[in-house]
Amino acid sequence: MPALLATALTGPFATDHESHDFEPFDQFDSAEELRDWWTAWTGNENAGVPPLRCFGQDGTGGLAAIWVRDPAAAIDTQPVVFLGSEGELAVLARDLGDYVWLLAGGVGPLEAVSELERTPTAVPEIVALAPGAPRTIEAILADARPLLEELEEFVKETVHGPFDEFGEPLR
Repeated sequence: MPALLATALTGPFATDHESHDFEPFDQFDSAEELRDWWTAWTGNENAGVPPLRCFGQDGTGGLAAIWVRDPAAAIDTQPVVFLGSEGELAVLARDLGDYVWLLAGGVGPLEAVSELERTPTAVPEIVALAPGAPRTIEAILADARPLLEELEEFVKETVHGPFDEFGEPLR
């Protein structure tokens, strides 16, 4: 797990935050754990190991993960996503730095997907870790939003198989 993420996940936000429903992991899930979860989540016995590095879950079993959409790129440049227990999909941040700014702004993975029921408050300990210039929650989510269609397509193909030019499964 990248040091920045591991350190941010040990901050007070991850463990003591009011209304925050998130359990960070000490390390990424193993390939076997990830494959088992992905097979169950997609309903596809042949799904294999997805290009995800899961680093925490909410109380319902939804996972926060780094989506390795470009295997040649550094892990801290990859998008951070949420895959909910009921099939919810969201791209939370375009990269790890933005995700840390999301946490620093007082918003966790599930809260970025569902409606906030409170006014987020900055977490000084995580603000001190966040790289680069400060980012607003709104800007982080807006910058991540264009990646959602690609994530949805990836999941759709995993669930139903590759498609032809007419959108029909190739089986």
